[in-house]
Amino acid sequence: MIAHSILDLFGNTPMVKWRPRRSNWDLYLKLEKYNPGQSIKDRAALNMVLDAEANGRLKPGGTIIEASSGNTAIGLAIIAAIRGYRFVAVLDPYVPSEKVNLIRAYGAEIVNFDPPATMDLGAALIQRETYASELSKRTPNSIYVDQHNNPANTAAYPATLARELIEAVPDADLLFGAIGTSGSICGTSKGLREAGHKCKVIAVEPRGSVFFSSEGGPYFQSGSGNPPGIELPRILDRTLIDEGLQVTDVEAFSMCRALARCCGILLGGSAGGVLFKAYKYIEPMKREGKAVVIAADGGEKYMSTIFNDEWMRENSLLDHELEKSIAEWFS
Repeated sequence: MIAHSILDLFGNTPMVKWRPRRSNWDLYLKLEKYNPGQSIKDRAALNMVLDAEANGRLKPGGTIIEASSGNTAIGLAIIAAIRGYRFVAVLDPYVPSEKVNLIRAYGAEIVNFDPPATMDLGAALIQRETYASELSKRTPNSIYVDQHNNPANTAAYPATLARELIEAVPDADLLFGAIGTSGSICGTSKGLREAGHKCKVIAVEPRGSVFFSSEGGPYFQSGSGNPPGIELPRILDRTLIDEGLQVTDVEAFSMCRALARCCGILLGGSAGGVLFKAYKYIEPMKREGKAVVIAADGGEKYMSTIFNDEWMRENSLLDHELEKSIAEWFS
C-alpha cells in the first residue's frame, strides 16, 4: 500500500495467531500498536476530529483540547499536525514519560495538571477533565474533545475494527478487549452485532476499577478502567457487553514481560491484562474454539515502568514465577 497521508494508515492492523499449551482454542491477537500513534485510540481520535469538522464545531485554524492518559492525545497530536490545528493535551503525573515525549514530538502543547499528593486517582481525573473543559471555554475557536462522553468515540469502531475482525476471523466465538472510555469495546461489539455476528463480547478492567465491581481501589494499568469517585462514561452501553472481568496489575504486567521474552511481542499493560484473562478463560474449556484479543497498545511506551525491574520492584509488582508460567503457556 502507498499512502497519500499518514492518516490513511490508521486501522487495518495485523494479527498474530497461536494455540497456547494446554488449550484447545486458537487465540488471535489484534495488534493495535501498528497504528501510526501506536494504539487503538488513533481510530477514535480521527473520528472525533472528523465529526467535529463535519458538524462545524472545529473550524480551520482551531484548537483541539483534550484530557488524556496519553494514547488519545498522541493520536490527536498526529491529526492536528497534519490538518493544521493547534492541540493542547492536559496530562497528569500518572502519564508515562514515553507518552509525554511522543505528544510533544508531534508539536502539541502540554499542560501538566499536578494534583495534590493527597488526591486519589479518581479525583485527579475529574480535576484534569474539568481543567480541560474550562480551558476550552476560555480559548477562542477551540473544542474540548471529551472522549469519555463523545458518541463519535464509539462510532469510530463499527466500520473499522469490527469489520476487520469479521474479515479476519468470521467464526470467532469470543472477543476480549479492555474497557476505559468504553468506546472501543462497545463500538466494536455494536459493529459485530449489526453484522449478525454471534461472538460473545467480554470486557476486561483493572482490579480497582468500578465498571463491574463496587469495590474500587488504586491500580497502575494506564488508559483502562474507571477509578472510584469518577462518573462512568456516558457513552457506556452495557447491553453491548456480555461479561466483565477484572485483572490485577501483577497479572497484567507479568503477561507483558513474559510475552516479550518468549514471543517477541511487546504489549502495553491493559493489553497484557486482557490477554491474561483471555487465556485463563479458555484454558479449562474442553471444546475447540476461537478467541480474538484486542491488544490496545504496545509496550514501547512503558519502558520506564512495566519493563523496568526497579520500578516493578518498588511497587511490589514483580512475580518471576508467574512470568515463568506464562512463558510456558505461550512459548
